[in-house]
Amino acid sequence: MTKARQIKLGAFLMTDGHHIAGWRHPRATANANVRVDHYLRLARLAEAAKLDAIFLSDSLGVRDTNLNSVHRTSRNVGFEPLTLLSALSVVTHHIGLIGTASTSFNEPFHIARKFASLDQLSGGRAGWNLVTSSGEEEARNFNLDEHIPHADRYDRAREFIEVVKGLWNSWEDDAFQRDKVSGTYFNPDKLHVLNHRGKHFKVAGPLNVARSPQGHPVVVQAGASEDGRSLAGESAEAIFCAHRTLAEARAFYADIKTRAANAGRDPDHVKIMPGVFPVIGRTEAEAREKFEELQSLIHPAVGLQLLSVVAGVGDLSGYDLDGPLPDLPETNGPKSRQQLVIDAARRDNLTIRQLYLSIAGARGHWQVVGTAEQIADQLEERFRKEGADGFNIMAPHLPGGLEDFIEQVVPILQERGLFRTEYEGTTLRENLGLPFPTHPAARDERLIAEAAE
Repeated sequence: MTKARQIKLGAFLMTDGHHIAGWRHPRATANANVRVDHYLRLARLAEAAKLDAIFLSDSLGVRDTNLNSVHRTSRNVGFEPLTLLSALSVVTHHIGLIGTASTSFNEPFHIARKFASLDQLSGGRAGWNLVTSSGEEEARNFNLDEHIPHADRYDRAREFIEVVKGLWNSWEDDAFQRDKVSGTYFNPDKLHVLNHRGKHFKVAGPLNVARSPQGHPVVVQAGASEDGRSLAGESAEAIFCAHRTLAEARAFYADIKTRAANAGRDPDHVKIMPGVFPVIGRTEAEAREKFEELQSLIHPAVGLQLLSVVAGVGDLSGYDLDGPLPDLPETNGPKSRQQLVIDAARRDNLTIRQLYLSIAGARGHWQVVGTAEQIADQLEERFRKEGADGFNIMAPHLPGGLEDFIEQVVPILQERGLFRTEYEGTTLRENLGLPFPTHPAARDERLIAEAAE
């Protein structure tokens, strides 16, 4: 009997919370960016609730350098993701560990080695969130005066992931014999040297990390531009995205599944998990009060700078806060996020102030404010109507916001049979319902045997 489809859930851990003023909330850990015990608590909390993964984003620079606002946010200082996830791997046993790393400002061998190491350390629970980087401030930390053009970043990313996957296949699953009697440590026939030579990279290999219990880390991707969707359809196994309406979510879902099928992949092997920003109250009125309390903590300079970053434009401080959003030039940053902001401003006739208030928590992601039952209803609707395979939970403040979701919403989803009560396996792939990646050599041997029969 086929098991009913269930929602996948990740915890997107943004230091002290996703709301831009979340660090000021009474239930937030204001110094979370230097507290490993804060993350240990969150990881254990998420695993006890049987969530699929914890996810850490990253930036290779300080995004907010505006002197009017930089000292009023907590977003610019934090742990490097793989270092932190390695620490969390030793205090958890089932939950996935997904970290962000840029293809624009790393080399494939670095990324392949680091994530393969995390995969080994965690027993097969690592995931790599592939990004191309979007901020000019990142480029200036890597010998550039301005960022690489958007299309060129994705062209590099395609070859980058090809090289990384090739390096992850350096060793077959049973390569290591470690036979003390014969003195044979590994079977040399099961070592494969990459020798990649392409447009962007020359990488000999092999990788000096063995293949992990889940074959290789799960590949996650977050771009929703045309280039990003194309890459996702070709390579991603999970996609983190941002859609405010059910119609937008369904259109994206159908598009990515179609692209995956056109690339010769099983569409079910691409899990689409949009971000959701939940504010939960015992009543709808209480939830609204909680949300307005957070909104009241936003300093105008912080809100305006956040809008400038999310919209991918320069300084907006010269415009009337209570006037309309001006026409914006096309960004070289995250194009899909800029379009979300523009669409919201035009659709809802929002002023600049109203617009920055509208993105202060979710930054363009789906925002739900209500009772636990109402939020569960909305998640179920989006899931059943093929707008998502699961969700990345973006708690307004941490740890309190994640505790609220786990204590109040997760039990409702479990009662409805929509979310697990026990993990299906020990690896991230098993829990996400993704296939084990067969090594190319084993696949070739099978094809030869089938042809001989």
